[in-house]
Amino acid sequence: MDYDDFQHITFDRHPDGVLLATLNRPEVMNATNARLHWELTQLWRVVDGDDHVKIVVITGAGDRAFSAGGDLGWIEGMVGNPEAVSAAMKEAGDIVYNMLACEKPIISAINGTAVGAGLAVALLADISLIVEDAKFTDGHVRIGVAAGDHAAIVWPLLCGMAKAKYYLMSGDFIDGKEAERLGLVSFAVPRGLLMDRALSIAARLARGSQTAIRGTKKSLNNWMRAAGPIFDASLGIEMLGFLGADAREGLDAVRNKRPADFPSARLP
Repeated sequence: MDYDDFQHITFDRHPDGVLLATLNRPEVMNATNARLHWELTQLWRVVDGDDHVKIVVITGAGDRAFSAGGDLGWIEGMVGNPEAVSAAMKEAGDIVYNMLACEKPIISAINGTAVGAGLAVALLADISLIVEDAKFTDGHVRIGVAAGDHAAIVWPLLCGMAKAKYYLMSGDFIDGKEAERLGLVSFAVPRGLLMDRALSIAARLARGSQTAIRGTKKSLNNWMRAAGPIFDASLGIEMLGFLGADAREGLDAVRNKRPADFPSARLP
């Protein structure tokens, strides 16, 4: 696969080997459909194999969202469909493990709402910057499935178990300032400064010792690799949820903008 093969990610080359990758579905707040979800599994291998790239900065098109979760139509196609669930499970794992395997430093510039696979990319980046008024949530419980994706492998490391459990079980939104305070992101910055700051950090890293920087990334990523079995289990539990009644109710509630009445929450 080459850069020209991507349909929903655009690329701009900056000096010193910095590559800007932009999730480009602004008409739907850069939500992930089946194609973009798959492209997020492939991106890191393409970047890793490009000798002209030292650092990749990833952001979302427009000023509303980094990525506003999965398209409801695509997610609905998974409910009760073992084959679709199996395919999505493999891709969700590939996003995480391919990001960890990418030797090049990844910087996320979170310019707005981040949910779902977009949030996984945003928080698994080696360095993450977010605009102060942007909000994100790991919203799995809102649609009746367990937090899988990236959450179990990285949230406890970033913000500690107590906060991770609260936000992952409640599905509450977090804004940029609070995310920085909790340690979920590297920096929260005013909206007008986001890209300048992200590209400045990228340029600085690009001028440094690439062997030293990549070696440091590889060593630190072993903390997450050690949590691989935890992540694999969480991903399997999440995907099982798509085969149950709660997921069907959760998605219908989201689509119709009403409170969910989860079957599992009803008293006998």
